[in-house]
Amino acid sequence: MKIVEGPYLRDLLDQPAALRGTLASLSEEPELLSLVSHLHSGKLRRIVLTGMGSSYHALYPLHLVLTANRHCSLWVETSELIHYLTEALGPETLVVALSQSGESAETLGLLQICRGKVPLIAVTNNPASRLANQASVRILMHAGLELGVSCKTYLASLLLLEWLSCILTGQDRAIARKDLATAASMVELYLQPWERNVAALRQMVVGVRQVFIAGRGPSLAAAGTGGLILKESARFSAEGMSSAAFRHGPIESVDNSVLVVVMEGDRRSEILNRRLARDVHAAGGRTALVEMHDTPGPFHIPTAVERIRPILEILPVQMLSLALAALTGNEPGTFKLATKITTTE
Repeated sequence: MKIVEGPYLRDLLDQPAALRGTLASLSEEPELLSLVSHLHSGKLRRIVLTGMGSSYHALYPLHLVLTANRHCSLWVETSELIHYLTEALGPETLVVALSQSGESAETLGLLQICRGKVPLIAVTNNPASRLANQASVRILMHAGLELGVSCKTYLASLLLLEWLSCILTGQDRAIARKDLATAASMVELYLQPWERNVAALRQMVVGVRQVFIAGRGPSLAAAGTGGLILKESARFSAEGMSSAAFRHGPIESVDNSVLVVVMEGDRRSEILNRRLARDVHAAGGRTALVEMHDTPGPFHIPTAVERIRPILEILPVQMLSLALAALTGNEPGTFKLATKITTTE
């Protein structure tokens, strides 16, 4: 079982550089601050957060922050938004659209609906995209070219969205920037022993036929994206869901061929998440807890400030994708039936 060292692995190892490039680009554009003033004055009464795939999941921590600050926030897949929830796109709505390429079919459909009617903040890695050029405000990642499954653009998205949440809710941007500046070094620290971690995971997944990734709160971003990238990058049966949802049905499938990766998460739900991991183990399943811990281990992420936890939580799942791809003999991170940019809904 050999790891194929192709474009996907190079993108994974380039993630610290992508975060540093994105951090260096953070700014407070006048057009963005103008939209924020409309939000605080009541001219804009609703914020719609939308994306597809990992871009959709990455928006969830922002949705939680906005809701906690008493903003009316709607978190919805772009395809559902443009076909079934267009009524949400009124003149008092601010749209935040996240798309790595800025050219997916759903994103272009959204642009048609919003053009000249609804203010739209674009978060994208492609400055030449139609999303970037037709939005009211654009916030650009500087993650560099990404050829395969979303990884460094996902991390860059989380960093930008955390910065955007501070601007939208009036948090101290100096503190936020200082916290976000630690993300690259924390990712680098985790990735340094990547070969050792993947080797350990390769032994762990022998005999596994199904993987679940579970979490709560901001950790749902990693759970949802984790299930997605294991299917995309390793072509392995995997699902991401909330820890509570796992108890409502999927727990019945637990046996020694099932691996459940649980995000410990923050203090609000860590006890519940740890209990789930214990219960899966007691039921005969395989389990792993992704937790902040300063001792070596594939599921131990560096101890860091809470606002960058979602950035770090996906890293063990990325390493797991390499291990599963080696187990199945697939080249990780490449597309067989889909493409990097989804052009058909």
